[in-house]
This record gives sequence, structure tokens and C-alpha cells, in this order.
Amino acid sequence: MDSQSLLICGIGGVGCTWAKNAHKNCKNLSDLLLIDGDSRSLDESAEGHLLSLGDSDSIDGCAALTPLANQRMLANAPLTSKVLSDAELVVLLVGLGGGSGSGAAAEFARQARRSGCLTIAIAALPFECQSLRQKIAQKSLHELRSTTDVCVQVSLDRLAIRSRERGLDWQKDSGWVEDLATGVIQTLAKVGLINLDLMDLRSIVSRTGGSTMFVAQGSPDNPEELFSKTMKSPLEGVSMDGATGCLIQVEGGLDLTLGQVDSVAEAFTKGLDAEAQVIFGARVSEELEGIVRVVAVLSGLPLNVL
Repeated sequence: MDSQSLLICGIGGVGCTWAKNAHKNCKNLSDLLLIDGDSRSLDESAEGHLLSLGDSDSIDGCAALTPLANQRMLANAPLTSKVLSDAELVVLLVGLGGGSGSGAAAEFARQARRSGCLTIAIAALPFECQSLRQKIAQKSLHELRSTTDVCVQVSLDRLAIRSRERGLDWQKDSGWVEDLATGVIQTLAKVGLINLDLMDLRSIVSRTGGSTMFVAQGSPDNPEELFSKTMKSPLEGVSMDGATGCLIQVEGGLDLTLGQVDSVAEAFTKGLDAEAQVIFGARVSEELEGIVRVVAVLSGLPLNVL
């Protein structure tokens, strides 16, 4: 697929930082749009489009209030339509609970889907101790779910713990979130042994019910441990139980065997509905010597598991 067909978009300070970092890992495969970032997220040159929701030429986003961000995102529809005109898939990264992200994310997703884009949102929910932000985030999350094809919920509490374990600052280098965004881009853009494309993804996410997505990496010789580690990810309420649709890609090094691929795929699909549609892909990458990476999109999930 052409790089302009796949768009990574960040909204707000944290969202723009994550989007910018994810794009570095797949800049030849995707385009980049940063909306209403701040001086921290835009302190380095980014190879992409920049859009401020403020009323000045300042690099800092000015839409601190959720309704204001929504109004200005709506007013900028003619500009975003130009960026979206060539896109077929949008991966949106955003932190909810503040102004820009909570106000602009659902409206941008609505514009993307109106342009014919398949839209995946990776939305971070505030820390549990931030009660006011939690209320704002839950309202915004409901709207974002209704305007996206897949809405992945990330717990900042879990993400912060996992980032500390890896020696990372979750605000500047989340690692896991960026792996998730990069994983879906590479799944669709790179040639594999068994290829997956946008039609496969559309087929899966069209199912009624909840949806989510995850990425996992570990030893191909212990798929059960790999699956168990995935269930402890920073996702909010992640579960595969009862899903009626699953797109899954297994990627490994030159030493990856078909037996290992089958074992990993079986571990990650055994909790699905008995009649679930599963679309499977596989790819070999030299940089994954001795390890395997799994990217999966789930749909048709009972809403009570999300």
C-alpha cells in the first residue's frame, strides 16, 4: 500500500508524542498528522502535517476546553479533508480526560470515516486518582467508540507501571503503545508469507459488538506464556472470550518454523467464539531472530468484557 494510504494521527500533547514516535518506526510506510500538540511533543522536527486548534500561530495548542476543541476541530474540517483524501486507514493516538484530546478526537474520527477511512483509535484513560478527568474521559470515550471501527482503551495506571519496568517515561516513550500503532501499520503494508490487507481488516471489524487490538512479543517456544503476558498488558479490560472475529498476524525471524506459528496462533485463538471468523497472516523478519511478534484485532466482543 502507498504510504499516504496509512495515516498515523496524534491529538493533544501525549497523543502527538506517541504518534511522532510510532511514525519514526514506519515513516516509509505511513503519513503523519499531529493535531494540537504542545512544545514538548513538537520540540523536534516531524515529517508530517501539523494542525493547531488555537486561535494564534503559536506552536502550543490553545484548545484547553473540551467543547472549544470540538468546535475548532469541526471548523478545520476543510483542512483535514485534504490530508484524509488519500488515506484508507487512520490510526489515532490520544489521551482522554483533558481538553484537546477529549474534544477533538471523536470529531476527527467522524471526519475520517466520512472520508471512507477505516479508523482505529488507541485512547489512554486517566489515572484512577484523577476523578474529574475520569468523568471527562468516559464521556469522550463513549463518543469515540461510536465514531471508530476499533477503539482500544489503555489504562495509564498499567501503562506507567509497565513503562517503569522497562525503564521508560510513559509520556515520552511509551514503548507498548507505539508498538501497537506500528504493528498494525506493518501488518498491512509489508509483504509476508501469508499477506493481510485492508479488505481483511474491514471484514473483521464490520462485526457487531465491541472491538480491541493488541501486540505481543516473546519466545515462539512458549506460546502460553506469551499469551499470558499479553493479558497483563496496559489495555483496559482486555479479553478474547467470545470474540466472533479475529485478524491475527504472527511474525518471526528466519528461524521461525511452521510448527511454532501454528502453536502461537492456537494459543491466541482458543478463547474465541466456536464459529468465529479468523483471518491469519504470517511474515518473516530478520530483526526478530529467536522471538515472535503477534498483532491481533478482535471484534464481535460482548460489550461487558470491555
